[in-house]
Amino acid sequence: MRGLVAFVDRAFKWLQGIGWLPLLIARVAMAGEFIPSGWGKLGNLPKLTAYFVTLGIPAPALNAAASATTELLGGILLLIGLGTRFAAAALTVVMTVAILTARLQDAHTIGDFFYLPEPAYIVIFLILISQGAGRISVDHLIAARRAARA
Repeated sequence: MRGLVAFVDRAFKWLQGIGWLPLLIARVAMAGEFIPSGWGKLGNLPKLTAYFVTLGIPAPALNAAASATTELLGGILLLIGLGTRFAAAALTVVMTVAILTARLQDAHTIGDFFYLPEPAYIVIFLILISQGAGRISVDHLIAARRAARA
């Protein structure tokens, strides 16, 4: 039994040591989703604006530009790990609006709802908001320099 406990302790210590890796993977995955999405939407704002009109979103042209820009810039910030918590929070707002205005109608059961990608994105963003960017990020470099000055 003692050997098992020691093994579990070592495994958990090792996992703590690589805690930065899931955060990096989450950031890169979300950047891979939102950079191309934002770029494509910015490249065709009239189409996105027309879609926002059909959804009844107020100020559709303004909100289309804001949404597409948030996706592109938020994705870039996540990729490099700069302002990660702020970028994840902004993208959480965009995904929440997407769920409420466009995607909720596709979910007839709770299973349908969690099958949508947007709730999964929000979960990832909440982890990034609470945990930050991790060790492999510009945020970490800035924090380390600030700590060295103090």
